[in-house]
Amino acid sequence: MKIALFGHGKMGRFIEGLAKTAGDDIVLIVDENNRTSVKATDLAVADVIIEFTRPESAIPNIELALEAGVPIVVGTTGWLAKLPEISDKVDASDGALFWASNFSIGVNVFFEVAARAAALANQYGGYEASVEEIHHVQKLDAPSGTGITLAEEVAAQLDAYDSWALSEVRSDVPQTKIAPASAPKAGKLPVPITSVREPEVPGTHIFELASQVDTLSLKHTAHSREGFAKGALTAARWLVGKRGVFTMKDLLKTKD
Repeated sequence: MKIALFGHGKMGRFIEGLAKTAGDDIVLIVDENNRTSVKATDLAVADVIIEFTRPESAIPNIELALEAGVPIVVGTTGWLAKLPEISDKVDASDGALFWASNFSIGVNVFFEVAARAAALANQYGGYEASVEEIHHVQKLDAPSGTGITLAEEVAAQLDAYDSWALSEVRSDVPQTKIAPASAPKAGKLPVPITSVREPEVPGTHIFELASQVDTLSLKHTAHSREGFAKGALTAARWLVGKRGVFTMKDLLKTKD
């Protein structure tokens, strides 16, 4: 597989190493030093693009991939408010986009378990939901895309909730970009998300259901970036030859 890699930070370098070990070719590396000079024609050598950059770069990179007719896997978060607009562009160009707030298989299993727990608790009521996400200080957006996805998954199972909102940011990084909350319907509540930024934390997510009599906590802890990188490469191989907008749910369906 011939890969064009957008972003050459920690995740990009991790993906590059795993790809080369697997026998894939990194045919182009794009970062802040050469992005402005890269044209759609430059991407013709690639079978697929893998994109891990910054929120403000993701949409222009997706648009460039669509112009080039090359499928793109996007691991950048913080841009998903524009997903409906981008999905329309993917359809109009007959392109292919695979996005995920988190490419870890374990995290996606965690989503399913948390949603099931929320659905069971919802039958009896009396529980309040909350989400906490902890990431490294280099992650500048809050809450994390994974935290948002987790909150949306459980809110869909709880009658009292239908949205999410950032309740607190604990970080020494002053430039943290706050993602816009989703708007609750009348009579509904947002699932509160706490965002924490600490040194050298690949990613920890906690879902909690608390009542007057007990508290249920579900937690996923990433030990390294390897799980994210492996998932992104798996998604890239899966995406080649397809058309449309896809997520990890689509990939995991093929494993049933």
